[in-house]
Amino acid sequence: MIFVTQADGRVTYVSPEWAAFTGQAAAEAVGHGWLTCMHPDDYETAVTFLRSVRDQQSEYSLRTRLRRADGSYAWVMIGAVPSYGPPGQTFLGYLGSLTEIIPSGSEPLSAYGTLARFVPPPTSPTTPPGSALEAVADYLLIAHGLIEQDSAKEMLPVLRQALVVAGILLARSMSSSEPTDRFH
Repeated sequence: MIFVTQADGRVTYVSPEWAAFTGQAAAEAVGHGWLTCMHPDDYETAVTFLRSVRDQQSEYSLRTRLRRADGSYAWVMIGAVPSYGPPGQTFLGYLGSLTEIIPSGSEPLSAYGTLARFVPPPTSPTTPPGSALEAVADYLLIAHGLIEQDSAKEMLPVLRQALVVAGILLARSMSSSEPTDRFH
């Protein structure tokens, strides 16, 4: 599932898979409405971490639980890369993805976040990309994570620009209502 945020952390786009996975309409997820799908035990950890991420404008990964449409909870990995644009490389927000994961038995069963290079986990068969643009955004995020590992850093500026454009196009495709602000 792909998402786009503004610089202040408000979600401006969630892919259609969001509604299928959580049962929450995309219009309800924009702004900070998506947080209502967060497991109550993970909420404070996630919100505190996301405030820090927003303030640092850093790549991140967040492991947490989200409520499914049937009311059960699933572990997911949420991660994103910052987008910068004119004028003067202004922080625009994030382009990210959310993937259902199966926790390994060796990890603690708690929510946590890391500020580091985001490498998306493999796409889950339960939430395949819903459009060609979402698939492109997914692959761009994966490529962004792999470039650092492959020492192809010369490609980062071009890839980051492609991520910005993908985020803008995705955000344009969804009209947002005036969201509530839970980060302030």
